[in-house]
Amino acid sequence: MIHKWLTTIKCGFKRCLEPNDINETQLEEMQKQGVTLIDVRSPQEYKEGHLDSAICIPSYEILQTIEAKIPNKEEKIVLYCDSGSRSKKAQKDLEKIGYTNVYNLYR
Repeated sequence: MIHKWLTTIKCGFKRCLEPNDINETQLEEMQKQGVTLIDVRSPQEYKEGHLDSAICIPSYEILQTIEAKIPNKEEKIVLYCDSGSRSKKAQKDLEKIGYTNVYNLYR
C-alpha cells in the first residue's frame, strides 16, 4: 500500500508510465504485428508532421468518429500526441466505450 502511495506522489511530479503506455520500441514491434496508429492532435498539427502510417482523428472528435472508422473494439490501437495528455484522455475515453486494446505512446 505504501508503494502505491509513493508511486502516486511521484507521478504527480512527473509523468510516469502507466499500464498500456508504450515506448517507440514497443510501437515498432506492435506495427510488425498490425496496429492502428492514431494521431489525436489537430489536423493542422498532423499536417506539420506525423508518424508513418498514422491516421488523424483529433481528440475532440474521437468519440464521435471512432466506431465508424474502427468498428472492431478489440483491434489494437495506439494513440499519440505531443505531450501524451490528449492521447491519455482519448485512451481512457475509448476504454469507457468498450475498446479493449488501446495503448498510449509515451514519447
